[in-house]
Amino acid sequence: MIVECFLDTNVLLYAASRNPMDARKKTIASELIQEKFFGLSAQVAQEFYVVATRKADFQMSGEKALEWLENFQEFPCQVIDMGLVKNAAVMASRYGISYWDGAILAAASALGAPIVYSEDMSHGQIYGDLQVCNPFKESPQSGFHEDDSTPLGDPERGGGHT
Repeated sequence: MIVECFLDTNVLLYAASRNPMDARKKTIASELIQEKFFGLSAQVAQEFYVVATRKADFQMSGEKALEWLENFQEFPCQVIDMGLVKNAAVMASRYGISYWDGAILAAASALGAPIVYSEDMSHGQIYGDLQVCNPFKESPQSGFHEDDSTPLGDPERGGGHT
């Protein structure tokens, strides 16, 4: 393993967001960036720059976005070459996902990341040696019967009527 995890563009963007509605996600994204030895790809860096400089939630100048990219330079960044493009296409076809998601997975795999943090792919989904985790997914609230594993209708286990 070269990296602990791979961060998709949305994680980096939430860390940079100026939208008060993103405060919870900003905190989570910032913690991941500060606490993990993560990898990213040239695709992720490109997407970050474009979105951060063009969307109202960021209001980021090109110079400021470049500073963010310079800070990310201390982490491994997977280049896009013909091998990655082919692996991305194979993953997209194999798993029935978009080419762009396939490229994220191919880059993460090339960096040896066991986990891909992304809001854009299915939480908990496993693709070969990779597992997708949505770090912003809220835990389900504890329910009244959360710990009651007794099946209804099984009189020997206390469920159902006698």
